[in-house]
Amino acid sequence: MSSTTDTGNEVRVIDTGAPPARYARGWHCLGLIRDFSDGRPHQVAAFGTELVVFRGEDGKVNVLNAFCPHMGGNLAHGTVKGNDIACPFHDWRWRGDGKCAAIPYARRVPPLARTKAWPTLEVSGQLFVWNDPQGTTPPAELEIPAIPTYGDPGWTDWVWNSIVVEGSHCREIVDNVVDMAHFFYVHYGMPTYFRNVFEGHTATQIMRSRPRADAVGVSTSTNYSTESQSDATYYGPSYMVDKLWSGGRAGAGEPNIYLINCHYPITPSSFRLQYGVMVEKPSGMDDAAAEQVAAAVAKGVAIGFEQDVEIWKNKSRIDNPLLCEEDGPVYQLRRWYEQFYVDVEDIKPEMVNRFEFEIDTERALQNWQAEVDANLAAGRSAIPAQRQAASASS
Repeated sequence: MSSTTDTGNEVRVIDTGAPPARYARGWHCLGLIRDFSDGRPHQVAAFGTELVVFRGEDGKVNVLNAFCPHMGGNLAHGTVKGNDIACPFHDWRWRGDGKCAAIPYARRVPPLARTKAWPTLEVSGQLFVWNDPQGTTPPAELEIPAIPTYGDPGWTDWVWNSIVVEGSHCREIVDNVVDMAHFFYVHYGMPTYFRNVFEGHTATQIMRSRPRADAVGVSTSTNYSTESQSDATYYGPSYMVDKLWSGGRAGAGEPNIYLINCHYPITPSSFRLQYGVMVEKPSGMDDAAAEQVAAAVAKGVAIGFEQDVEIWKNKSRIDNPLLCEEDGPVYQLRRWYEQFYVDVEDIKPEMVNRFEFEIDTERALQNWQAEVDANLAAGRSAIPAQRQAASASS
């Protein structure tokens, strides 16, 4: 007597797993330096704790644990005095390196009077902190690269936005690196070329795309046959530099837009997403008009990012995604990402070895163009009505 197993009714069961309790090792951008440079302390919730960020009179921006080791006063409610932050409770003064500089009412400072100082980095007008559960010094080769055009008079300053995302782990946004298809449905683009390269601490996405003609208002271009180009690279677990060639400049010369896509964890299930845009000023355009161009680009980016957030807030965490060929190397990306959540000595070669993958976009483009054409013929917009209303009022 023989028996067979009927697999016809088998279903895929989602493995939700659990987010890691530790926070990724690496440089994390806390925001623009200009937003921390008003002479006052600023409180930042990150890495499961509270931080205080302050700029001393010497111009250096410092990051300490927010709560005073003396009696728990909140240093973010204190006062910057010289190069120190003074606790509002008893006026203990804390230096940028974490040592207590003075206690005005005491004869001496206790030898153990020290709090955690977070290593900082200032690059392209942005403030970074180094997180490492092992407490190592940040290696020089992992430093965030500078944006070469930052501060150039021919370019605008940053147009910057941020959103707190609750109920999601940072991995959700990193998964987008390989997700070609979501650019059509969420960001209103039509990828014509899509390739990934992972190596060492970097993960790169190379894409060429056209804007959707049925999503007016997302792109600053009205020529829907014109390709743009995006070369986007994560440097570490949380900071992406996206070089963009728009307006028919794909593949020609240097990019005319820089987009920053970055985040830092607040808890294992929440993070702050930040994104900034800087554009090359068109020839003959005054600064005010150029800033309006940058704001328009940022607004288009915001539409896609905010829809990403809405999806993350309502989706399930999934450790075993069911994939088709065109979904890209999701599991390989997650293997790359894992290097930031293990001790340095536990990093495996397959997490950092070079890996390349290119997606065939031909079939997707045929089906997407048919959908766009049908929307245009029916006078429908791909942008949901509620999103259009929100954009019109903003």
